[in-house]
Amino acid sequence: MEHPPRLRRSLVLAGLVVSSTLALTGCFSAATATSSDDGGRVSIAMLNPPRSGLTPLSDDAFKLSRWSTAETLVVLDDNGDAQPALATEWKQEGDHGWVFTIRDGVRFHDGTELTAEAVAHSLTVAAAATPVPRILNGVELTVAVDGETVRITTADVDPLVPQRLSSPQLSILAQSAYGADGVVNPVKAGTGPFVLTSVDGTSSATLDRNEDYWGTPAIASGIDVSFVPDGTARAAALRTGTADIVEAIPVSQVALLDQDLVYEVPMPRTNTLYLNTETGPFSDPGVRAAAAAAVERATIVANVYEGRADEASGLLGPALPWAAELRDRPAYRKTLDAAAQAASVNGVPITLGTFTDRAELPEVAVLLQQQLEAAGFVVTQDVREYQYIEADALAGSFDAFILSRATVIDSGDPVAYLYSDFHCDGTFNISQLCDPAVDAAIEAASATAAGEARREAISDAEATIIATGAAVPMLHERVIQGEAAGTVGAARDPRERVLVTAKTHFDRKR
Repeated sequence: MEHPPRLRRSLVLAGLVVSSTLALTGCFSAATATSSDDGGRVSIAMLNPPRSGLTPLSDDAFKLSRWSTAETLVVLDDNGDAQPALATEWKQEGDHGWVFTIRDGVRFHDGTELTAEAVAHSLTVAAAATPVPRILNGVELTVAVDGETVRITTADVDPLVPQRLSSPQLSILAQSAYGADGVVNPVKAGTGPFVLTSVDGTSSATLDRNEDYWGTPAIASGIDVSFVPDGTARAAALRTGTADIVEAIPVSQVALLDQDLVYEVPMPRTNTLYLNTETGPFSDPGVRAAAAAAVERATIVANVYEGRADEASGLLGPALPWAAELRDRPAYRKTLDAAAQAASVNGVPITLGTFTDRAELPEVAVLLQQQLEAAGFVVTQDVREYQYIEADALAGSFDAFILSRATVIDSGDPVAYLYSDFHCDGTFNISQLCDPAVDAAIEAASATAAGEARREAISDAEATIIATGAAVPMLHERVIQGEAAGTVGAARDPRERVLVTAKTHFDRKR
């Protein structure tokens, strides 16, 4: 008897129980391959299990967002500009106030109505949380209800309030989600096209289609999630057909897979060489220029990342497509042309640090040492676990430090990263950079309203930073996502906010 494709997948999964592959993939629920009369159920193998019980006040919020179960007042487009979601419109009133109109006709998954009061409650809980959600670090805000609108007031002028409200950590949940003990339980509490119905600790989660969704209903009947931290196991899940969508496949596993099932998504993460501008050899701009000239990006990308990364021409990579376009401006080129010329560095000793937590970085350090030594430097490496090296890196104990750094986190805007890493008052200033021109450029970008003018100001700041030689961007990383044959409409999101949408489903004819 010939079984339907989805049923065959269930039988394959059952058969794996007695095979060695089960040691890698046996954690998947048999429900992941259940047949359906519509778009079927979509099964996902995810990298990280929940760390905080899926509370939206933690990084677990990004799972709720990727499953399309919890939603925010606004979402971001490809340029990072705010677009309507649970709020239909907004306006700024004065320097410190913003008014958001809440969408009508939306119900939470527990059946209660989305109201301005419910929105205010969610945002007020987030603002008062300890620790505060990352997107609200350094931001003081109060929330008040004004009829069908919500008024948000910030202590300081903040042109990015709408973008901040796009963070999954500020998802709007039903008031039933918030317990008296401070615990937030997102089960049956969101507004998205899928209802989170159950969570099995750090093992799995189940979601069903929201039949009363305010937008276009989901095609798939549900989502079955398995948390699979082991990269080899995730790759095996794609290879054996026990998962439809697989997060973060290791580069080392890609060659073992059907290449038609593998997709590379640019990440807002840059592998950068930070140079100590305060003390040691790199306090000389010419010596910094010599180090920058020694870096052979193509060799690092080819040998360490097997070609699955992008050579960097700036701090901001292809995950922000506007960044490359703005580098063609004459003002950008003029800033770079004013940078110091490379000095002679024959026999200059330097210490080069990095950490082992990201497997590629020690390999990058080996190649980079060879390149720097070919230019005349004498390199001593110091490679440790991150927890044992961060304090020394921030204290300026190294002449050079390799870091894989997220350039955009929650707001879709890189100004916070630029400030943290390169402003005199930055809290993550490994380069020990304190340059008045850099500070002025970053502050100008921070004060500019969201939109094209802000993007140009950010680009100006990037050029000013690179011209100092304090940071040498080497490559932009990609995340490798697997999608089984027949999977339709999986999101490939550089910000890693969306994975399954209302359009995602399994086509048994493919």
